[in-house]
Formats: sequence, C-alpha cells, structure tokens
Amino acid sequence: MDNLAVRMGTRTDLGNELASPMANWAVLNMDGGITPSLFPLHRCKTLHLVRHAQAVHNVEAEKDDSAYLSYSIFDAPLTPLGWQQVDNLRNHVYDSGLIKKIELVIVSPMSRTMQTAVGVFGGGGYTDGMDILPLMVANAGNNDRSAYSSLNCPPIVAVELCREYLFTPKVYALFYVTRLFHLLLLKEVRPCDKRRSVSEYVPLFPAIDFSLVESDEDTWWKTDVREPTDGVTARGIELWTRKEKEIAVVTHSGFLYHTLKSFGSSYHPLMKDEVCKHSFTNCELRSMVIVDRGMLGSDPSVTNYPGKIPQGPDVPSAAVKIPPNSSS
Repeated sequence: MDNLAVRMGTRTDLGNELASPMANWAVLNMDGGITPSLFPLHRCKTLHLVRHAQAVHNVEAEKDDSAYLSYSIFDAPLTPLGWQQVDNLRNHVYDSGLIKKIELVIVSPMSRTMQTAVGVFGGGGYTDGMDILPLMVANAGNNDRSAYSSLNCPPIVAVELCREYLFTPKVYALFYVTRLFHLLLLKEVRPCDKRRSVSEYVPLFPAIDFSLVESDEDTWWKTDVREPTDGVTARGIELWTRKEKEIAVVTHSGFLYHTLKSFGSSYHPLMKDEVCKHSFTNCELRSMVIVDRGMLGSDPSVTNYPGKIPQGPDVPSAAVKIPPNSSS
C-alpha cells in the first residue's frame, strides 16, 4: 500500500490536470519538506468515489444503535430522502460533464449502492419495447421509481471488493438477571451489510454486470466473524488496479474510510485532511487521482510517442536538402 500515492482533486473535472503528466504532487522529502513530484500519465488513474445515498438502516440507527442488529433492515434500500439525494448528485454529474468522462462504474452488490449507482450514472427513462435491458426495473425494492435505461451511460459492474467493512458495531444490551442488570456487548456482524443472492438482484437490475460476483449466495457475511481493517485495505488496493483510467466507485462509508486512511501521510497535512479526515456523508462524491508508483499495473501509455520515425541513425543536418520556400 506504500507503493501508491493519492491526491485529492479540487474539482470534479480533473481532465485538465491529467492532460499533462507534469501535474504537481505533494510528497514529503527526507527533510520533512514538501516537494513536487512527477509521474507518467499512464501511471495515474482518476477515481470518483461515492458513498450511497441515505438508506433505511441509516435512519433507524440514528434513533437507536441496536437497530444495526435487526434483520428488519437486511440489505437496506434507499429512503425517499435518499432518492432526492440521488437526483441532486445526478444533476451535478450531468451538469459538470463528468458523466461523459467516466469509463466504468463499479458498484457494491447491495440494494442501496446499486440504486444509487443507477440513479446517478444511469441512462434516461426506460419504456417497454426498447431493444435494451433496463439498468433497474420500475419500483425495484418498492421505491416508486420508473425504470432506468442502460443507453448513453457508462457500464455498471457489481464488484464485491468494494462491499462495506464487515464489522461488529459497539452495541450493548441490558439484561436483567437475578435482580441485577448486566451489560453485554453484542458482537454480531450487521445484517444490513448482508447481500441478497445474485439471482434475486438480476431481475431488479437486469443490465448491471454481475459476472465478477463469484457466488450466487453471500459467502462473505458471517454472523460472528469480524473482518480485519487491513483486509478492507487490501481489497481496496486490488480494486484500484483495473485498466480503466476514469472510474466511479459507488460504495460504503466504512470501506472508503479504511481504504483512504491506509495511504499514509506522504502529502501535505491539509491534503491528508481532504483525503481521509472525516467519513463520507450520504451521496457525497470526492474525485481523486491515484498513482501507481510501485508499477502494479502493466498498461502501456496510449499518449506517449517515441519520435524518430523511421528508426535509424540521424541524418547529418548538412546532408539534408531543404526544399525552396520551406520553413524550418
């Protein structure tokens, strides 16, 4: 993880910064000072990181932390307010032109993240009889939403690597035993982070690509097995090595927090605050550039040009015949 450097984008549109490989990168030098660094463009990748919009479990947990342990919020869908947040972010993504730059949308295979991804990055309205599959059918998850088309939008791929951090919340239960009250720390992994089977999702999200989800049933979520934070970090790093150069990732707050926190402090303290000081709010988008300093990827540059074509020794200037009335 020390082989990767990350810098926070100050704008959603990072195209101008990436148009040249001579973008400035803040890196600590041996004396503790900040010096600019230079990286080849094809070693850089633009990530647009999005936390899902407000879902039912967010609301219930604000009232009572123990709601996280309730199976009534299993695979929690978006709330009506969450859908309003989706509409607002969609307007921003389209008005800023970002939708035209994104090559791929990666999404955690959960109802709340897939609803967010489709609502923000999906195509326009879908009508019966269209010769394409919809990204989401009408009223998927009882959301009173019309279907979304898969036309004129980036492909959306479900990837388990960006699922939520599977942890046990600090929820205490009060038990009355033999005239004494006892506090017991409950250690069950949150049911809201358990996904449905792929076969249940496919009819609701027909045009989302589930081919990278290895099993139909959820084999990741286990009632009493807590995921180590370095495990979250490892799958985050693996996710960033895809070949696409501009990717949107629709995921969860815990995954984003622990993954970004792992990048260390090899940049200005203020920039560190921008990257990982606080958790993402619902439907927040942050645009960042990640650099493959450790040569983890192997894709060649598509913009570099070798020059000196055809190959061979240079012709001495004196031997070159310059046509009349030509400029040098």
